[in-house]
Amino acid sequence: MPQATGGRPVPGRPCHERTGRPDEVRQVRGFWEGLGLPGLVDVHTHFMPERVLRKVWRYFDALGPLTGGVEWPITYRHEEDERTALLRAFGVRAFTSMLYPHKPGMARWLNGWAADFARRTPDCLHTATLFPEPDVEAYVREAVEDGARIFKAHVQVGAYDPADARLDAAWGLLAEAGVPVVIHCGSGPAPGAHTGPGPVARVLARHPRLRLIVAHLGMTEYEEFLELAERYPEVRLDTTMAFTDFSEKLAPFPRRALPRLAALGDRVLLGTDFPNIPYPYPHQLRALERLELGDAWLRAVCHDNAARLFGLAPVRTAPGGA
Repeated sequence: MPQATGGRPVPGRPCHERTGRPDEVRQVRGFWEGLGLPGLVDVHTHFMPERVLRKVWRYFDALGPLTGGVEWPITYRHEEDERTALLRAFGVRAFTSMLYPHKPGMARWLNGWAADFARRTPDCLHTATLFPEPDVEAYVREAVEDGARIFKAHVQVGAYDPADARLDAAWGLLAEAGVPVVIHCGSGPAPGAHTGPGPVARVLARHPRLRLIVAHLGMTEYEEFLELAERYPEVRLDTTMAFTDFSEKLAPFPRRALPRLAALGDRVLLGTDFPNIPYPYPHQLRALERLELGDAWLRAVCHDNAARLFGLAPVRTAPGGA
């Protein structure tokens, strides 16, 4: 498996060159330039405190149970500055610092780190997280008032019920503020005690205006989460790892549901799981392209839907232009 790069930046060499991935840069940029886009918006990328991220990587290395026991090499096991530089070289206009607690008492500290990361990384959408605990409403309010633009909830890793009464006021606050929440609530790659559409449906019944972005298209319950998106106009889905060769072997997306996904084209957002993916970044884009849902769908998914949701400047280039 790839090892952590370590060491200090080499003066005079761009970070993405130090990772040795110029072919990937050309592939990614060629993809969005060919669509006439000004770049990509990736709503599902992971940045977190280094010691936390390295624990995550060790968990993948050890084939922990939440990985489904599948070998999962981390493709972009680089230092933080190299990872941000590589996303910029790819032409990702905006990305996120998806981070999440696995126990009480972590979320407020993680939110403090994420706020600092957003201040020093202006192209990162200020990200925050939450956990069912007594002070959750207070620190969610603090994060929103501090400018958080997106939250992450990880039902599988956190092993909590999103319909837990302790979260109710926080969900209401986020619904009122219109702040989206990327939520890992599907049962892939391995089910959790509270994964699946049922708990999320209970949350939405109480907070129908909550802007939930269902991660991984709801893998493995794809069709059930499509139904929730069809029922609730503020529910969205992200493409993270969906349709890739890796995921299609584990949990193939039912082709009969593609027309439903196409019909929700204004509420599907590009996500990748960078850097914690077991294949190169361009593969996610090729996996979406080979669905043959059309260039307009790809433009919406890979840029325009998220640009509209987060108020990014509406820049457009001519197809094939830079």
